[in-house]
Amino acid sequence: MERNQERAAAIAAAIADIRAIESAEGVTRSSLAKIRARLMQLAARTDLFTLDDFPPPAPGSARTSCLYRLSEDADHRFALYANSGGGKYGTPPHNHTTWAVIVGIEGDEVNRFYDRAGGGVAQRDAEHVVRQGSGVSFLPDDLHSIHIDGRVLNFHMYGLALEQLHRREYYTAADASWKVYPPHSDIREARTAVPA
Repeated sequence: MERNQERAAAIAAAIADIRAIESAEGVTRSSLAKIRARLMQLAARTDLFTLDDFPPPAPGSARTSCLYRLSEDADHRFALYANSGGGKYGTPPHNHTTWAVIVGIEGDEVNRFYDRAGGGVAQRDAEHVVRQGSGVSFLPDDLHSIHIDGRVLNFHMYGLALEQLHRREYYTAADASWKVYPPHSDIREARTAVPA
């Protein structure tokens, strides 16, 4: 099988398994752990997912990272992206308003976790480095931030596609307020038809 087709078939099999997990168990910490484990199996296929396949923006670009859409159902559910980064960047604390799972393929992505303390302040309480063989998962209201310094490739998967998440919130420490997260501005189409 040609490599792009093998990649498409591997993605399709993983998404089918993930749909089945959510259908049978709903969205819970336990079901998200199973989804994370299934995505880690896919991420172990480093022969199919490399920074050469999914390069970050070129040096000197306005952004140091981009997302490649690998899969998304017709109703915008079960959206899988490859997050590719080539420099230093981070996000403010934010929620997703849908479930989310991140697993590592190459490089390190620091995820910091937060609670909404009194007055709505985002208070950091833990962190985990996502790399090959590890991952994190989030219920819709869970809060995290991402911090990367160097080349990285990982999977970001959401219960609903990013363009459909109109009420995501992020925290700004300067004025201790929550704002609506703007849509992601660099999502590149990378879906391949599954071989018949």
